[in-house]
Amino acid sequence: MLEKTQTIIRVTGDLPPLIVRRIDAVPVALPLKAPMKMSGITITKAENLLVRVELVNGHVGWGEAPSAPTMTGDTLGGLVAAVRDHLAPLLVGKDVWPKHDYRPVLRRVLLGNTGAHSAVEMALLDAACRATNSRLINVVSAKPARMEVRPMWLLGNATVEEDITEAKSKQRVGINFFKLKIGVKPLRDEIAAAHAIRAALPDATLCADANCGLTLAAAKRYANATREANLAFIEQPLSAEDFAGLKALARATKTPIGMDESIHSPADIEAVKRAGAKGLSLKLIKLGGFREAFAAGKLCKKLGLRINVAAKIAESSIGSAAAVHLACAVPNVDWGVSLTNMYLAVDVVRRPIAIADGKVALPDGPGLGVEVDEAAVARFHVH
Repeated sequence: MLEKTQTIIRVTGDLPPLIVRRIDAVPVALPLKAPMKMSGITITKAENLLVRVELVNGHVGWGEAPSAPTMTGDTLGGLVAAVRDHLAPLLVGKDVWPKHDYRPVLRRVLLGNTGAHSAVEMALLDAACRATNSRLINVVSAKPARMEVRPMWLLGNATVEEDITEAKSKQRVGINFFKLKIGVKPLRDEIAAAHAIRAALPDATLCADANCGLTLAAAKRYANATREANLAFIEQPLSAEDFAGLKALARATKTPIGMDESIHSPADIEAVKRAGAKGLSLKLIKLGGFREAFAAGKLCKKLGLRINVAAKIAESSIGSAAAVHLACAVPNVDWGVSLTNMYLAVDVVRRPIAIADGKVALPDGPGLGVEVDEAAVARFHVH
């Protein structure tokens, strides 16, 4: 099966161009199964941008970027304007074979806006790979590093008892990697929760994510007080800019520190390594797209950093499929994969990305490997 589905794009002179007919920026609001409380924010629906690229030959590709005002600065309106008014006009009528890398041109007309750049690149690659019957992963990797990945499940209920009940239900379907949401409740309660969950799940892999919600003193206290809970890592305990605090925390605890909100570029990856981080989270929307994120993954290998590949709360199976492709391409995913379409009450693809036997397989099919339900997109389209 691997040999059958892994087609590598090779461009020769006798192949027709892949010309863009139109690009649409489609804002959607997707309901969550339940509200999700994180440090500083409670999310009840996912406000995401979908990008639809239609080629002259009729093939259609899709991309996605969630609004993330506190992570990338991208609001839903800003994402729409970035694609509609700045990026799309430069691409209509252009040949988008993957050998034509338009990133430098697009960055010259629109600085930053990494979510918009990522969604457009994703849609272009999806369309081009569908037209050439190849997987998106093959644009950057002739042979995937792996064909399936181990997902991490987020625990963020009101009580520790609810967290334990939810985690045990997920264990029954093979999931055994859990992230505890911290920086939300009183610190003593979050420390107690880590020990209670460890006692209930003795063989599970546990980690914690503060989303910048702790002070240095609180982070030290949490890290040292949860030593016996054997956390694989604590993610982004301090503010994104606090590299001095990161260095002090890394020296004060044996629990590995991972970074997320701090990572927006290769320079950030090198900076957190110097400050003592042991790994980090790669998000397409923060790095600006698939190619950039894959290059960041290779840099992590060079620096000896562990990787978690993550989608933001909550991307549909379009963005989650891209995250799986990235996770199957990068050198390591020692810290798992955080997929978020599972938290949606409804998806916009016909067969959502799903967990089977505790793993998520690389989608089988051209492009991203998911089929978008355009009727569902229209139903959740917001103006």
